[in-house]
Amino acid sequence: MTFNILISDPLSEDGIFPLRQAEGLNIVIDTTNTPEELANKIHEYDALLVRSQTQVTRDIIEKGTNLKIIGRAGVGVDNIDLDAATERGIIVVNAPDGNTNSAAEHTMAMLMALARKIPQAFNSLKNGQWDRKSFIGVELKNKTLGVVGLGRIGAEVAARAKGQRMSIIAYDPFLTEDKAKKLGITAGTIEEVLKAADFITVHTPLMKETKHLLNKEAFEMMKDGVQIVNCARGGIIDEDALYNAIVAKKVAGAALDVFETEPFLDHKLLTLPEVIATPHLGASTIEAQESVAIDVSKDVVNFLNGGSVRNPVNLPSLSKEALAKVEPFFDLVEKLGVFLSRLTKNVVEEVNIYYSGELAESDVRPLTRNTMKGLLKRNLGDHVNDVNARYLADRFGIKVNEHKSTTSKGFSNLITVEITTTSGIRRVAGTLLNGLGARIVKVDDNLVDVSPEGHLLFIKHIDQPGAIGHVGTLLAKENINIATMQVGRSTVGGNAIMMLTVDNHVEEENVNNLKKIKDILDVIAIDL
Repeated sequence: MTFNILISDPLSEDGIFPLRQAEGLNIVIDTTNTPEELANKIHEYDALLVRSQTQVTRDIIEKGTNLKIIGRAGVGVDNIDLDAATERGIIVVNAPDGNTNSAAEHTMAMLMALARKIPQAFNSLKNGQWDRKSFIGVELKNKTLGVVGLGRIGAEVAARAKGQRMSIIAYDPFLTEDKAKKLGITAGTIEEVLKAADFITVHTPLMKETKHLLNKEAFEMMKDGVQIVNCARGGIIDEDALYNAIVAKKVAGAALDVFETEPFLDHKLLTLPEVIATPHLGASTIEAQESVAIDVSKDVVNFLNGGSVRNPVNLPSLSKEALAKVEPFFDLVEKLGVFLSRLTKNVVEEVNIYYSGELAESDVRPLTRNTMKGLLKRNLGDHVNDVNARYLADRFGIKVNEHKSTTSKGFSNLITVEITTTSGIRRVAGTLLNGLGARIVKVDDNLVDVSPEGHLLFIKHIDQPGAIGHVGTLLAKENINIATMQVGRSTVGGNAIMMLTVDNHVEEENVNNLKKIKDILDVIAIDL
């Protein structure tokens, strides 16, 4: 059988070599198509390879009656309608690892240029000045590098920095002490990293939790004279706060490749001599551009030959019968994962998911993926999806186990998610009730009945008279309305929990005030 492949964006010949080498592939390269022209001819092709130029819209996908796979030679898939592809049973693959080396090398180049003031000295020399005294730098040897985010790129940067004889302290929500020891680095909290480092480099995704992660308060924690590198995502650093910290001499310098708004041409940061910058060049190497094309080409060849793919982005189709049995639980299990991720700040080492009742006879793998998606998304944001959740869990060393039992435990179906962390075990159980929808029915050893939606307050307290009243009084004072309240306890006078649903998000200040109430042990705000 011959498969027709259309390459609609410029890719190097070296990058598509796996396609050229494979048998049974008819490769067409046409990078001049208008959207209308592509929509009119896409039905002729089994595979489509793009970069960022081609917009793979729903209209194009729906007209691709023979289309089986779409390959994106790069990381982002914003130019591909994933929902439309999934609905049509078309798998989408990308190349998340292709620019790892390039980005790590650029980070090290920026780090060294920052330390030795190379761009400033070059500009001075071009302006006819031979000024050695103004550009005295510092050595990296024996300095401490703080790495915030130890994924693929962060780990590569740490390894290279060790070669410069730097000490490494890193923060990552999935970094265990054992893993840090194997890497020859120190694991720390975000606060410990900020306080200890002479240089700080960030390598996290941009999401709600990491937006302006390095802000005014963070800069105040740092050493005087710290130097900052960002080759990850614009928005992780509060650019105005960085400007003020440099002007105040708190921060000695910054090297920036990414910015909150791009193109980045007229920000006041660029007026500071302590700042060096490049126009988002982290992945701009010949090798990286070839590597992403090679990775996608290999996945396309493997898939068309009946094999598996390494980097799927969307969820492969299920049979209608299998989907009908598990689809009603998708939202529930994701929220159980989100709920558990908020209950602990400790590193998750193992996840056990128990399926009881009728679900035990179903293919529950999609539910496990959705559970892990919810559990990981707090730290990984939109980077984690239904398909790659298990892969990411494996990469972070998290063991994921499925258990099935036809014993219903009082429910037609019951799903219990249990996580083992560095400080102990936490668990939550949920079900679907006829006419009532999804419910959380157990948290740790406490029975509850809570709808997993909206704004929740999880409060752990000592089972003593007055605790509930004090909580209600404080929330009323802050004009926070309680919609429902559930109280659970394991023993009289022992530890107990309150589960409150409230009308609005509870700010951190209010959470801290609740923690000050006598007999209150812990308070966690959870938005579902």
